[in-house]
Amino acid sequence: MAGSRPVSPPTGMPVRPIAAGSGGSGRSGRTGRTGREAQDRVAQDDDGPVDRETAELRVPLLDRPLASYYLLLSSAGLLLLLGLVMVLSASSVRSYALFGSAYTLFIRQAIWVGIGLPIVVAASRLPVRVFRALAYPLLAGTVLLLMAVLVPGIGSVRGGARQWIVVGPITIQPSELAKIALVLWCSDLLVRKRRRLSDPKHLFVPLVPVFLFIDLLMLLEPDLGGAICVTVVPLTILWVIGTPKRFYGAVMGSMILAATVLAVVEPYRIRRLLSFTDPFADANGDGFQAVQGIYALSTGGWWGDGLGASRAKWPELLPAVHTDFILAIIGEELGLVGSLVVVGLFGVLGYAGLRIAHRSDDLFVRLAAAGVTAWIIVQAVVNMGAVVGLLPITGVTLPLVSFGGSALLPTLAALGMLLSFARSEPAAAKYLARRAEERRAARAERAGVRRRPRLPGRRGRRPDLELVPVDGLDIAPGTGGRATGTGLSVGRPDVSSS
Repeated sequence: MAGSRPVSPPTGMPVRPIAAGSGGSGRSGRTGRTGREAQDRVAQDDDGPVDRETAELRVPLLDRPLASYYLLLSSAGLLLLLGLVMVLSASSVRSYALFGSAYTLFIRQAIWVGIGLPIVVAASRLPVRVFRALAYPLLAGTVLLLMAVLVPGIGSVRGGARQWIVVGPITIQPSELAKIALVLWCSDLLVRKRRRLSDPKHLFVPLVPVFLFIDLLMLLEPDLGGAICVTVVPLTILWVIGTPKRFYGAVMGSMILAATVLAVVEPYRIRRLLSFTDPFADANGDGFQAVQGIYALSTGGWWGDGLGASRAKWPELLPAVHTDFILAIIGEELGLVGSLVVVGLFGVLGYAGLRIAHRSDDLFVRLAAAGVTAWIIVQAVVNMGAVVGLLPITGVTLPLVSFGGSALLPTLAALGMLLSFARSEPAAAKYLARRAEERRAARAERAGVRRRPRLPGRRGRRPDLELVPVDGLDIAPGTGGRATGTGLSVGRPDVSSS
């Protein structure tokens, strides 16, 4: 009825808004909602509408648009910070013995971190097309470096392996670049051929021959651990793209057979495998490093001996304390709790990476995010498994934690790329665009407030007409600069007489 007042609900019966199209159902068919939908769901409460900031605070953490971004950033940042602390603790004794200062190796690692952080920031702001454009040049440069490191006089031999190229104070390990290069190249290749992937020839060629050639170059160094981590990248991408199981099983079987042959051919590899099954059988020989690592972990107990209190880091005890076996020092100084924190942080990082791959609409982003996540998590599992005695020792470092710039910089670049992918999620992109628009509007409003308003009735500044006196005219004093004659030049010719 026109002019009638709306009927209020009885006291004590709150009215809850029903989302349009819900049909009265309290939940949608999907188990999760985007951050934008969750904000709309809580935009009203029992007392009336609330502002947008309050609504955003009520959204569950994992439903917020930038949840993947902050999960990845926080877990990687904490691992990097923990790595700096543990490199200082683990390397102090041997750094003093080698260089006369307990901080030399730590300062080098801090410099690498300082170089890597701007790379992370820059990569996190790059669009997807830039990463795709870098795929082929980066792969070509990596293959050239892998071939160059095998040349005597160019490649540096350490521990019986020719894996490094020394250029002045900088040491380059090309096998670390191969991981991110394969991530970009494999993802871009399959995206370009996505309409022809039903044909096995287009699915496996040239992807499989190229990564097998890279594996061969790394095995010639030899670097079995690096070859394992590199192989994980294309295998993960092939799985995500939807390779038929019979073909995928054939590839996996061939890889396992090849790895078995390589392990049997080289005597030192078969000895390492046998020592892995029972390291205490040769505790002073091939099982020495594994045994010392187990001793370090076992002496830490629940809470550890405290930072800097490790005994295994002293010379003649645990080898590679600040690189391959830094987890043993973490376990000794921070205990089981500290070791589980490291495992948990890698778990959060892996979850964030897979979440980014799942929530993206771009096929390249899905493949690259899955490849980077598999590379980092598998490398961490191989390293931690070797330290605790569950896997053979392969010389693989712990990502973000172990000492070494050649491994750290590619990992940070890959994490920066993942951060860029997290910002490009549909919900995150909409949220960032809206936030940028609000900030521009706020800046414009502040600029308008700072601008001094003109008072009513106040005359503005008279414009400078660049008047110049004409020959023959006199300017009388007291006339305010006005000529007493009949002519006046204003800086342009007088065309009235014409």
